[in-house]
Amino acid sequence: MEIIGRIKKIFNIQKFESGFKKREVVITTEEPYPQDIIIEFVQEKIELLENIKPKDKVKIFINIRGREWTNPEGVIKYFNSIQGWKIEEFSENKKNSSISSSLSSEDFDDLPF
Repeated sequence: MEIIGRIKKIFNIQKFESGFKKREVVITTEEPYPQDIIIEFVQEKIELLENIKPKDKVKIFINIRGREWTNPEGVIKYFNSIQGWKIEEFSENKKNSSISSSLSSEDFDDLPF
């Protein structure tokens, strides 16, 4: 899956005693009802955020993760997280220019009219 939008906030790296580390970003989607979605990058994937800054328009490739947890009272709870595994700059111009540049007048020479 992927999410396209603008980076709203980039949080600092969080390091835990277990050696686990993560960094979170908030991306604001560009749709009629914009959503602020928090996405976490874990372990070596946090390096993907080194050159990202607020207001950048990006496409983030994600996986949705779920887990079960039993609290101290024995109640089972479920949690979801969104993990990013790839991020790239998003540009409408790049998308359109790659399509138009792949066609040339030679592609239409065999038309019957």
